[in-house]
Amino acid sequence: MLWRTWPAINEVVLITQALLIVIAVLLFGFIIFIHEFGHFMTAKLSGIRVNEFAIGMGPTILHFTKGETKYALRLFPIGGFCAMEGEDGESAEEGAFNTKPVWKRILVVVMGAVMNIIFGLILMMILLGQQQAFSSTTVAAFTENSATQAAGLKTGDVFTSIDGYKINGSRDLEFALSTANPASVDLEVLRGGKELSFENVKFNTRTINGKNILSIDFYVEPISKNVGTLVIQSVRDTVSTVRMIWYSLVGLATGKFGFNDVAGPVGAASAIGEAASIGLQQNFMAALNNILMMMMIITVNLGVVNLLPLPALDGGRLVFLILEGIRRKPIDPKYEGWVHAAGFFVLIGFMVIITFSDILRLFTGKGLGG
Repeated sequence: MLWRTWPAINEVVLITQALLIVIAVLLFGFIIFIHEFGHFMTAKLSGIRVNEFAIGMGPTILHFTKGETKYALRLFPIGGFCAMEGEDGESAEEGAFNTKPVWKRILVVVMGAVMNIIFGLILMMILLGQQQAFSSTTVAAFTENSATQAAGLKTGDVFTSIDGYKINGSRDLEFALSTANPASVDLEVLRGGKELSFENVKFNTRTINGKNILSIDFYVEPISKNVGTLVIQSVRDTVSTVRMIWYSLVGLATGKFGFNDVAGPVGAASAIGEAASIGLQQNFMAALNNILMMMMIITVNLGVVNLLPLPALDGGRLVFLILEGIRRKPIDPKYEGWVHAAGFFVLIGFMVIITFSDILRLFTGKGLGG
C-alpha cells in the first residue's frame, strides 16, 4: 500500500510548495504596493496628477480608470510605478509634478521608501509582540569552555563593538557575530563605565553544510516586555536591519559578499516559500512568523535600496531635486531624462540577470556567482 500513497504524498508536497511560492509572489507584490502607495498618497495630497498607478511591469493584464488615474496590474511581478504628470519632463498641465515646490516633490519621492520602512517597523512590532521578553547585549552567563570567557569577558559586560561594527542592540550583535571570522574577532565591551578591548579572540566553531560557523558561547540578559520596551526594541531592531542592509551593500561593492548572495523577486519568493516550509514543520504560527520576518527584511531592503543615489531609483531623483534646491533652478529635463532612461535600462538588465540567477539557483542550488 505504501508504494501507492507515495505519488500522492509527492503531489501534496509539490502543490504545497507551489502554493507557498504563489503566496510569496503575492506578498512581494503587496510590498511593492506599499512602496508605490507612498508615492501615490503623497502626490494626491500635494495636488499632483497621477496618470497611472501600476503594480508589476510589462504588458497590462487588468486595468480600470477612476477620475484622472488609470489603475493597472501588469504581467511581470518585478516592480511597479506611480506615473505622475510632468515627472519626466516639462508639463503645463494642471497638477503637474514639475510645477510643485521642490520640498513637495522631495516628499513624494522619498515617501515610497519611508512607507516600506514604516511597514517593516509594524511587522517587527507584530513579531516582537509575541515574545515573552527581549534580548539585550549584556552578558548574563557563559557556556562550558567558553572562548569569550577565556579571553577575559565577564558577566555584566555590555557589547559595544565587534570588528568595528557598532552594537546598539541584540540584532546588531547577532549580525556582527554571524559575519565575523571565528579565528580572529575584535571585541569591545563596556564594564563599570569603562571601554575595554579584546583583540583576536578565537571563537569555537560548529560545522553546518560543510562550513565552519562561529559558535556563540554566552547568554545575554533578558529585557522585560511592556509597551515602552516593545516600541523601543522594534525601532532599534528596524534601524539595525537598515544598517545591516547598508553594510551588506558595501560588502557587495568591496567584494566581501559575492553575486550569489544577491536575490531578486524570484529569489525572494523562493526564500519566503522555504521559510514557510521550515515553519510548517513546527506549526502554522511558526510558518506565518517566518513569512512575516522575510517580509520585514524585504520591505526594509526595498526602502533602503530605493534611496541609493542611482539613476532611475528614487535616490537618483532625490539627488536632482536637492541640486535644484541648491541651484534655485532645475536641471535641464532633457539631460535628467537621459540619465534616468539610461539608469532604467541598466536596472532592467540587472533585474533580468538577477532573475536568471534566482531561477538557476532554484534548479542547481547555485546562482551565477557559483
